[in-house]
Amino acid sequence: MKTLYRIHLDSASAMHAVGDESVDLIVTSPPYPMIAMWDEEFAAADPAVTAALNAGDGMAAFARMHRQLDVVWAECVRTVRPGGFVCINIGDATRTLAGVFRLYSNHARVTSACAALGLHSLPAVIWRKPTNAPTKFLGSGMLPAGAYVTLEHEYILIFRKGPKRAWSGRDAERRRASAFFWEERNAWFSDLWEFTGVRQTLETGMGCTRSAAFPFELAWRLIHMFSVQGDTVLDPFLGTGTTAAACLAAGRNCIGYERHTHLYTTIVTTLKRAAKNANRLLADRVEVHHKFIRSRVSRQGQSPAYTNHAHGFPVMTQQEVALQFLQLMRVRQTAVGEFAAEYIPAQLASCRTMTPTFALCGDQRQND
Repeated sequence: MKTLYRIHLDSASAMHAVGDESVDLIVTSPPYPMIAMWDEEFAAADPAVTAALNAGDGMAAFARMHRQLDVVWAECVRTVRPGGFVCINIGDATRTLAGVFRLYSNHARVTSACAALGLHSLPAVIWRKPTNAPTKFLGSGMLPAGAYVTLEHEYILIFRKGPKRAWSGRDAERRRASAFFWEERNAWFSDLWEFTGVRQTLETGMGCTRSAAFPFELAWRLIHMFSVQGDTVLDPFLGTGTTAAACLAAGRNCIGYERHTHLYTTIVTTLKRAAKNANRLLADRVEVHHKFIRSRVSRQGQSPAYTNHAHGFPVMTQQEVALQFLQLMRVRQTAVGEFAAEYIPAQLASCRTMTPTFALCGDQRQND
């Protein structure tokens, strides 16, 4: 199997090159309106944002920032196929303007915008990011009516376009091969996620403090939950390339847009790290499953009733018996901003040590 990764160094609003209803899943995280680090980003496209902030009119600035994102959500609706999903990681903001502290509910504004565009809103995930900093509380601390609840979570909004996706023929086969483990289902399809050191090593050391990149685990889960092997995933705010890295490790195609051309080298570095670690990630996933099965057998005294056909390990349900892992063999650059990966059915014994060839030229940086 082969997959493609296209990196467009252009703004998310320039997604006209993506065909109508050609994308199976969208996973993205935009700049968050009313978070100060993104003010310049929004003001560059609309100087009235700065005027509103300087005047202390937070709601006017909030509205103008979201109008820019609305253009992207409309493109997402155009490009995603019927039955496809749109997953948006967004955090709310708190800010003091003109002496008034208040909450700006980004997740509610994005939800209403996507609903107006015809997407069906599904139960969302709360991604909790706790901090133990003693100064995290806002306000006067111990005095009543003078402090504020600290935001320690973000939202992963989940939308579907139209009715459920129809599965038949080859698509149905790919769906069965893309099954996840029973215990993964139980963790992933919870409405509360807390990441503490799980599968985030692909994103360490990127040296991009302003990227605000979401962790690899977030994209990894969503890609497995809402797409199948060989599907196409779009990220209109690619940033440091986390979504592309997760697609590479999971055997999905990826299209990414990023307006900051200086991030191209970082994206290539992210893909290189993903290529180097993809098969080890697969082996680790199987090892975690084996540990789960051993623990369950130890507690209950009997093995699961089903066996995976391709890999021979015990599984909990009949839906897992056709699961087929893909082993990454090679990644090569096919054009500026375009890369191709090749996979074979996984031989799990070799996944831990096999390092694929990665023939990328990181200095080829120019607009697509």
